[in-house]
Amino acid sequence: METRPENIHETSSEYRISRLTESHGGGYSCRATRSSSWTEWSDITTLRVTAPPKPTVTLQPSWTQIYSGETVTVRCEIQGGEGAQWTYEWSPAKLNTPPTSNEYTIISATESDSGVYSCRGRRSFSWTEWSDIITLNVKPPPKPTVFLQPSWTQIYSGVIYRGETVTVRCEIHGGEGAQWTYEWRRGQSSIRETSSEYTISRATWSDRGGYSCRGRRGSFWTVWSDIITMTILSPPKPTVTLQPSRTQINIGETVTVRCVIQGGERAPWTYEWRRGQKNIHETSSEYRISRLTESHGGGYSCRATRSSSWTEWSDITTLRVTGELDIFHIF
Repeated sequence: METRPENIHETSSEYRISRLTESHGGGYSCRATRSSSWTEWSDITTLRVTAPPKPTVTLQPSWTQIYSGETVTVRCEIQGGEGAQWTYEWSPAKLNTPPTSNEYTIISATESDSGVYSCRGRRSFSWTEWSDIITLNVKPPPKPTVFLQPSWTQIYSGVIYRGETVTVRCEIHGGEGAQWTYEWRRGQSSIRETSSEYTISRATWSDRGGYSCRGRRGSFWTVWSDIITMTILSPPKPTVTLQPSRTQINIGETVTVRCVIQGGERAPWTYEWRRGQKNIHETSSEYRISRLTESHGGGYSCRATRSSSWTEWSDITTLRVTGELDIFHIF
């Protein structure tokens, strides 16, 4: 069924619609008369009426966690309304300076700038609805922390053995989602590294010193971290001991050969053993011999590794097995 044209009671050359609603949508046409003659009808011009768009508040930079001293821009965006002449209103009201701008820049943010932000737009006499809120958190600048990896280097206060590999890591608590660029230094000398990690392969004496870092995003820098000191030492020399430690052991008894590394007891060492020039398939710090026989006699030595560095071989501890007694002597 065709829609019947609806006449509008208006005889002037323009027709003003106040407070437009969706019911005003449709195709408009007109004709004119003077004396007794009418023009033909104009072509139809269609008026489409839609609900006002809902603005969106965005932050630039986009992270909602801002640190004191940073600059952030709060922006009101109206999708589909870019070509219109909008006037803007902001909440909270303190943002209304200037009151009609679509963006508000906070220079050198402080904690008092924290809060929820929303906006709406107006063109002509019509307001959009309020945008959803966006929450801005302004916190004091974080202080980075320097860690050493593997973690056992922390236990020994940054002691690294020459030849080992160690990673120095800069962590910024609470800033994990940001795009940080890092600056490193050893003592007062800069290190050419901009990532959150700095790996030292095969450490040498020249790598010793105090390491610190700071982070940057945009134009904002954190403070420098506290210094962590890395000490480079020569790998320790293990010692082989026997248990029981008495000099006579009866054939058939049990003896434990132990590899001892002074100062490195809690580090995750892997061990290598040998008797004479023959390797023993044992990687722990102890080698247990049950039911001792003469074939177990010989010189025992060990070495150990953590990470990629090996200690030197220990001195040889000789186990002598004779007749009814086992006599060992440490050279």
